[in-house]
Amino acid sequence: MSEMTTAYSKLEKKFARLSALSGAAAMLHWDSAAMMPIGGSGPRAEQLAVLSLVSHEMLNSPDVADLLMEAESEIVTLDDWQRANLAEMQNRWRHATAVDPDLVEAHSHATSRSELQWRDARLNNDFASLVPALSEVVQLTQRIADAKSDAFGVSPYDALLEEYEPGCTSATIDVLFDDLESFLPSFLGEVLENRKNTPPALAPEGPFDEAVQKQLGQEFMTALGFDFDHGRLDVSHHPFTGGIPDDVRLTTRYETDDFTQSLMGTLHETGHALYEQGLPKDWRCQPVGSARGMALHESQSLLIEMQLSRSEDFMAYALPRIKAAFSGSGPAWEVENIERLYLKVEPEFIRVDADEVTYPLHVILRYRLEKALLSGDLAVEDLPAAWNSGMRNTLGIAPPNDRLGCLQDIHWPSGAIGYFPTYTLGAMAAAQIYSTAATKIPDFTNKIRTGKFAPLLEWLRGNIHSLGSSLSTESIMQSATGSPLTADAFKAHLRNRYLP
Repeated sequence: MSEMTTAYSKLEKKFARLSALSGAAAMLHWDSAAMMPIGGSGPRAEQLAVLSLVSHEMLNSPDVADLLMEAESEIVTLDDWQRANLAEMQNRWRHATAVDPDLVEAHSHATSRSELQWRDARLNNDFASLVPALSEVVQLTQRIADAKSDAFGVSPYDALLEEYEPGCTSATIDVLFDDLESFLPSFLGEVLENRKNTPPALAPEGPFDEAVQKQLGQEFMTALGFDFDHGRLDVSHHPFTGGIPDDVRLTTRYETDDFTQSLMGTLHETGHALYEQGLPKDWRCQPVGSARGMALHESQSLLIEMQLSRSEDFMAYALPRIKAAFSGSGPAWEVENIERLYLKVEPEFIRVDADEVTYPLHVILRYRLEKALLSGDLAVEDLPAAWNSGMRNTLGIAPPNDRLGCLQDIHWPSGAIGYFPTYTLGAMAAAQIYSTAATKIPDFTNKIRTGKFAPLLEWLRGNIHSLGSSLSTESIMQSATGSPLTADAFKAHLRNRYLP
């Protein structure tokens, strides 16, 4: 990066400070979910609000606008990474200056309160208790979306989507999701019909000690390339990956009667973590060194969890280790049964437990509901009824209570409207990337079966991770796979796996 005292180099220093503040906030968020006693919630909300406000004020200061304008005149002296970094700086500045600082602070306070209320509401199956806090978050998010919509000349929903997947629009998503929705219900019916006479998978009998589950998860994390000198694994209500690239914080949750939920959740978050740990080291304190967007982030988690870890090749490596960890024996532990267990297809209430055939339908429902919440077409108090109706229409089931329905996700209470579609965009990207990697890496199948994952990680690092935000998602996909993102590889993957 530049050592000259130029407008651009001054911006680098300012954004490095902003990165430090963002990293501190990320650690506080992780701590509040994984470690903090309930009594610390009030001060923690204040700490996060102050950090958010300070960051917003720093980005909004008049000298940043002047430096950005001056740096434009220096662009011919910048290399490709610096130019990409400047573009990312400008984009962050545009987002920040579109929103009043008081609104940013109010939104931070509201989401902190709402997240805490969500935990109690979910535990007690009490959606009504969440309505006031969630309504406040939705109203403040609407105001933020309107402000950014006016500034950027896009729809309010697209203005929020830009925060999670830059350059993507709801019009693009609608085309991709309409394609999937026209395919998935009939495909789901075909799979279920095809499996009518298949013996049901036998669930290995527990209990499964949590300490053993954690040890097993860490063993697979290490094998896949996770660096425990720069990260850790803990427990939270809702699995997530946080922290910073040099100190990645994963969380999972354990069920003593079913080790598969925790293991798959841990592997999912490991995909996120490997992406973070693989971001370009020289640019980690700059915007260009960040992950490109959540679609690519989700592609990396789903590549590990769905494309890799549920494959026949991976099971040849993993099952002996799983059996040894839990002293498993008998029919339930045979490879054919474990594969049936991992590749079970059945409509479920909980998104994070859904199979990869039905999962996109969960996301499409949430995508449409959050658009309706943002536009005001759906009131928060009417969310349970709309949710249950949507579940019946898309998956043919309706949850018996809100804990298994609209209370299951933390995203809306935390203000993350515009995030959900990136899960399925990520699933499509994962299939496209993994199928390409399988053709590019010599002797790929045998490497996976024998636990040699380094070539796969190396390929991902070179083609995805190390690029950070230096290119658009579309350009990264085009460069890595030879094609922009489509649903074709994902549909082909589902056909090959579930209707061989």
